[in-house]
Amino acid sequence: MNSTALADRKVDVKMKLSALWAAVMFCYIYGDYFGLYVPGQLKGMLAGQGPIGATSQGTLVATSILLVIPSIMVFLSLVLLPSLNRRVNIVLGVIYTIIVLVTMPGAWAFYILMSIVEVTLQLLIVWYAWNWPSEASV
Repeated sequence: MNSTALADRKVDVKMKLSALWAAVMFCYIYGDYFGLYVPGQLKGMLAGQGPIGATSQGTLVATSILLVIPSIMVFLSLVLLPSLNRRVNIVLGVIYTIIVLVTMPGAWAFYILMSIVEVTLQLLIVWYAWNWPSEASV
């Protein structure tokens, strides 16, 4: 039997961070989508209730900003200089972890599950950014 080892390339920290932000965004999107199935949710939306109160241009802009930042981080994690990249990922990873933890209590089980995954991914973002290897160790 001919056995050959499969190649395993080292994945750059920037790629890991970008992939983690993309995974976080998928969880956000699916969590919000599944949330539409919660009884009364669509009725509330039709009545003008949004994710952070009565629906208005202001609340929708605020919600959009909240979701645009992680979306942009998929790209920025690949192109920012390492020192800035590291700081931005640590700060935003912590901020978004806090946001998710604050919104979890009292949520449906699916939302808590999605939140646990989101928190795990966001803490991995912080961990990889915090432990970014220096040039000497690469």
